[in-house]
Amino acid sequence: MTEEARTDHSLTPVLRALRLGLHLMVAALLALAAVRALADGSPTAPAVLATAVVLLALYVLGPVLPRVRSSSRAAALWLAAVVAVWMVLLALTPDGVWLAFPLFFVQLHLLPLRWALPAVAASTALAIAGFAWHTRSLSVGTIIGPALGAAVAVAVVLGYQALYRESEQRRRLIEELTAARSELAAAERAAGVLAERERLAREIHDTLAQGLSSIQLLLRAAERAVPDRPETALGHIRQARTAAVDNLAEARRFVRALSPPGLEAGSLPAALERLCAATARTSGLAVHCQVSGAPAPLPTPHEVALLRIAQSALANTVQHAAAGRVELTLSYMDTEVALDVVDDGAGFVPSEVPPPGSGAGGSGFGLAAMRARARALQGTLAVESAPGEGTALAVTLPCPDPTPVPETTRGTAP
Repeated sequence: MTEEARTDHSLTPVLRALRLGLHLMVAALLALAAVRALADGSPTAPAVLATAVVLLALYVLGPVLPRVRSSSRAAALWLAAVVAVWMVLLALTPDGVWLAFPLFFVQLHLLPLRWALPAVAASTALAIAGFAWHTRSLSVGTIIGPALGAAVAVAVVLGYQALYRESEQRRRLIEELTAARSELAAAERAAGVLAERERLAREIHDTLAQGLSSIQLLLRAAERAVPDRPETALGHIRQARTAAVDNLAEARRFVRALSPPGLEAGSLPAALERLCAATARTSGLAVHCQVSGAPAPLPTPHEVALLRIAQSALANTVQHAAAGRVELTLSYMDTEVALDVVDDGAGFVPSEVPPPGSGAGGSGFGLAAMRARARALQGTLAVESAPGEGTALAVTLPCPDPTPVPETTRGTAP
């Protein structure tokens, strides 16, 4: 494919105007040569006119014929025919030398550089020889004129090619940057979706899943008590209904990324005390809550994380530990806040905990969710347990610099 065919689709208005100017220059110079020959009354005037017409027709065929536009070989043959007819015109009139200048551009445009430069040099030599033959003299001006025209044509074309390559490089760079920006935006959207999915998964596990488990235990206890102890069964049903109402409120709040109701109703220690009391009431366990150190205000994300971890840890104890007593301790220190949950249950081997989702019914997300909450706040979570020796869970979060927490921000979760 010729250079012209390759670049037609990307020509700018300026380049189209330059190409049109080149075509008009060829037509104007051919008309000038024919008119001068006729005006001078030269005996070769009819031959000059006929040759000019043939050369113009042949030149016009180049941009028109699809074969010339699509085949390098056809373009080279067309160019050779144009040069041959031009040589005839150059032999008939010295005005043919002016056609050398637009031919330089055509040669540099159609031929590869390794062939275009020799072709330009040959055309320059032909122009000099033809003009010298007509004038019967070889002067410095006769040599400098065509040579300077050839040098200008080569400089212009090489400069244009350099600018074109730089423009193409910039275009490709812009396309790569645009593609990279699109990929980055897609990755950020995917990361945002994944982060929100993980947040909802943790909230569902620590609220709805645990609440539904509690409701299931209460309804099972009510079912067992129905025949003989209707009052006891009614109490369990009321507790299940209360748990359902609380979990509905939790679901609405975590969907809207709000803090838990327990924190809105008071401080973190008070919320933990209410949680322990509710757990003891619904499960029958002896759950004791204590606070160590001077309570200090914490950022809402820290309070939410500690409350949710406590909920999950107590739910795990109720469902799996077969414990009789649970100790929950919230410790305020200078640079850290710690939550410890210790039970006297059956215990387990921490290293043998199955991966999340591999438990019965797709369970097993408790420890993973608690670790994720602690890790999100640059904290740590440790579990110590052994069969028959109970379980101790400890989470430690670093305390940020103490700053006043505006009341209007306490309703927003991380």
